[in-house]
Amino acid sequence: MAATIVNRRRGGRSRRTVVSRATKPVRHCETAVTETCLQLGSTLARKLLYIGGSCCPRPVPSPDAKADAVTDAPSPPPSTEAAGCPFHAGDEAAAHPPPHHLPDAGKTMVITGASRGIGHATVRRFSDAGWRIITCSRQPFNRQRCPWEEGPGDHVQVDLGDRRALQLAILDIKAKLRGGPLNALVNNAGISPKTESGKRMSSLVTPVDAWMNVLHVNFLAPMLLARGLFDELAAANGSVVNVTSIVGSRVHPFAGTAYATSKAALACLTREMAHDFAPHGIRVNAIAPGEIKTEILSPEAAARLEPTIPMRRIGTPEEVADVIYFLCSTSASYVTGTEIEINGGQHL
Repeated sequence: MAATIVNRRRGGRSRRTVVSRATKPVRHCETAVTETCLQLGSTLARKLLYIGGSCCPRPVPSPDAKADAVTDAPSPPPSTEAAGCPFHAGDEAAAHPPPHHLPDAGKTMVITGASRGIGHATVRRFSDAGWRIITCSRQPFNRQRCPWEEGPGDHVQVDLGDRRALQLAILDIKAKLRGGPLNALVNNAGISPKTESGKRMSSLVTPVDAWMNVLHVNFLAPMLLARGLFDELAAANGSVVNVTSIVGSRVHPFAGTAYATSKAALACLTREMAHDFAPHGIRVNAIAPGEIKTEILSPEAAARLEPTIPMRRIGTPEEVADVIYFLCSTSASYVTGTEIEINGGQHL
């Protein structure tokens, strides 16, 4: 609505009257409220400009202003400089996106078992979000498989089954951090020995040496890494994610006894670590993947397992990586001591 002041004569006296007529919709907040003031002529209407703070503070004309003070000129364009203006909230949000939409530049993660499968997908997920990734693997850095520029300089080659080598690797990681904080530690590495024919090792045939190696890599190394990097994790209020497995809670046709036992123990260790690390601002959680499409899962095995999964499909490494990313993000800032099943309902 636009307002025009006209002069009318009644009984020899000149009288001003506000006449309204329909015009194009008014978008600008000050113009809209100003015209309301002119029509109502009330102090209350003029105060509308100042409810919640004046978004476009300009003088409000009095209803008694001269007729030439009000014209039929088009309304001025919306001001995008007015902070907090409800008429321009959309423009303001587009110009200044919320902080959580920005990449996680400046954050650092250490991950074990990063050369393939879930670990490889996790590196890609975090790298795409702007994280610096320090990888740990038994193998040297492979530029063909991992085409990120800073990979070789941020790679630590270590056998997690070698206790002395692990201590040296922790010192190497600290040197790469240069006293800076560590936002996340993902303990993904794991080994599952097979018989000479490639079958699962049951409790009847698993050698003692195999038991010790599996427990050291799958169970003890995660705790030693978290304890060795405790100060760096505490400095960042960091997150630890232990990768367990569905085999920690049920007998599996392919996973051996030592592997299953180590993953069950790691789930228990996750709860203990969460309790011990929480007062220092460090969260500790676990994920328990089911059947995931990786290099070690043959098409024949996938075809055999799919009917046992309620969702009737095999999961992808990227789906697991997304959950790991969630647990390391501020979206999970009040989540600790839990184990998330990622198996399409296979555990039901």
